Amino acid sequence: MTDNTYPFVDTHAHIYLEPFQKDLSDTLERAFSEEVTQIIMPNIDHTTIEAMLAVEAKYSAHCLATMGLHPCSVKKDFERELYIVEEWLSKRSFTALGEMGTDLYWDQTFLAQQKEAFTIQAAWAKKYQLPLIIHCRDSIDLTIDLVETLKDENLNGVFHCFTGDAIQAERITKLGFFLGIGGIVTFKNAGLAQALTDIPLEHIILETDSPYLAPTPYRGKRNESSYIPLIAQKVADIYQIDVAKVREQTTKNALKLFGKAILSSNLTS
Repeated sequence: MTDNTYPFVDTHAHIYLEPFQKDLSDTLERAFSEEVTQIIMPNIDHTTIEAMLAVEAKYSAHCLATMGLHPCSVKKDFERELYIVEEWLSKRSFTALGEMGTDLYWDQTFLAQQKEAFTIQAAWAKKYQLPLIIHCRDSIDLTIDLVETLKDENLNGVFHCFTGDAIQAERITKLGFFLGIGGIVTFKNAGLAQALTDIPLEHIILETDSPYLAPTPYRGKRNESSYIPLIAQKVADIYQIDVAKVREQTTKNALKLFGKAILSSNLTS
């Protein structure tokens, strides 16, 4: 693969959810036409597994499933949810462990359970040699603290939807984790440009979080993987480099993190 033939990778997209049910094929064709050839699909909880795996089965060369429990689905019965996650991890391979993490956006009722679920899933990530896809909405510092306590040579991953500051970015990258950069980087006054200035491009991967957080000029509308080039262009503007360099390096980064799964697909064909 030469430098100018690297495709894009959308490292975080929930394309199996209801907003895509009527036009998923067309949505994917738009993504492919923009040379977004790989889409990683983070799981949410037991209610999303069937739909996610159905998309993976239909588009196996392009859409890759993960397995994990989203922190917003961590309630009193979270052990039951984790049992399902563990069962799936034991019977087939996945691209990553996630989406998991912490979330204080709504309330802190189940924060203790979120931390426990985080620790358990991090242990499974080590056991199965899977990268973590970490969610940390309104909880980035405590999540970094958690990773710092659990980190060893067998734990890596990405802080999905990174919206932190320069100090937080540095702490994350020093742990060997990547920053997932999505549509928020295109929002006016988002502040991400300042946070990324001193972070080498080697620590960044691109994502959409579809159907959420569409980049400008589609903000407020349904997000989709075909918008990855818009995110890449904004990153290129921040670093003052050509977008082709962003495309090449972020795809190399995705290969480094998710390589086992991506290399078995058509990305490098």
